[in-house]
Amino acid sequence: MSSVAPIKARISIIGAGPGGLTCARILQRRGIAVTVYDRDAGPEARNQGGTLDLHADNGQIALREAGLLAEFFKLARPEGQEMRRIDPSGTITSHQIPEADELFKPEIDRGQLRDLLLDSLQPGTIQWGRALERISGPVDGPRQLHFADGTTVETDLVIGADGAFSRVRPAVSSAVPEYSGVSFLEAWFNDVENSHPEISALVGQGGAHAADGERGMFAQRNGGDHIRVYLIQRVPVDWISRSGLSIQDTDDLRALLLDGYADWSPSLLRMITDNDGPYTHRPILALPVPHTWKHNPTVTLLGDAAHLMPPLGVGVNLAMLDASELALALAESPTVDEAIRTYEQTMLPRSTETAKILEGGAEHLLSADLPEFDDHDNDAQS
Repeated sequence: MSSVAPIKARISIIGAGPGGLTCARILQRRGIAVTVYDRDAGPEARNQGGTLDLHADNGQIALREAGLLAEFFKLARPEGQEMRRIDPSGTITSHQIPEADELFKPEIDRGQLRDLLLDSLQPGTIQWGRALERISGPVDGPRQLHFADGTTVETDLVIGADGAFSRVRPAVSSAVPEYSGVSFLEAWFNDVENSHPEISALVGQGGAHAADGERGMFAQRNGGDHIRVYLIQRVPVDWISRSGLSIQDTDDLRALLLDGYADWSPSLLRMITDNDGPYTHRPILALPVPHTWKHNPTVTLLGDAAHLMPPLGVGVNLAMLDASELALALAESPTVDEAIRTYEQTMLPRSTETAKILEGGAEHLLSADLPEFDDHDNDAQS
């Protein structure tokens, strides 16, 4: 079967994260029809995660192509670019304060970004509650999408924007995410100005990082008077169950943490003792490097589905840049096949180069010299 023109193609995006939604938005702006399928029951089905810094040289480029950059700046927090380094004694060792007009990487809550993208799409673009199980059909199309509800959909192009545990990836690659050896326990702090003023003062308007080489903390101010803290440890992936505990055993987990961080200052230990509600376990995963695949004329990937990396400032930004470049390739190519080739000729070398730089980068999260950090939920990646 010859490849169809993008304007006539049935295009299916799997995953309504920032990457998938950005791709859909730019396609619709270029007059190309698209349907997005997402496993969640609806847009409010679960918390979307922490705050993101969208960079001028990738994420903001995608938002400009989407016609949403001005709206983004209305929501973004330039003051969130502040960064503090703190040693385990509680001493601030470095403090980066953004200039008043600095807009290179302002922060925005992941939920706000998703809502901005959702609201920009034509009604009916997203089909909620559609969990993809597998893809079938000939390589040159059409392909069949098989969903958990027993339904199938025929399509000419499948775009996997469904994150770390992509159900689209097996159609082009046998690679699976591997555990890095480093895990996060995520903790929430609410109404911080009134309920957690000491933590609020320590963190400032952006992020604060502390580490001793074996363990670390990263605290990140979110919108709505929230702070999210990641307690970072080099541990086996099943360390909680090995301890005879479950993630619901908050008090017992806290006791383990306090033992591990026993030499840290009381001001930092508040990040362990004062959180509101239970912890969330987030093992840090990454795809093998390099991750490439043989060209497929009807299936491609973007974001974490294509190049899952440690959370060191690139995840959502690369996903949105991927999405923009793929959408533009579809708008400007005579066939879907040629569009995929054009897109992957740029995306795969770029992602390979970045992944090589960040390979083993989860260890940096335990270093006092942490590179720029980008919150990157490992259970709901772009």
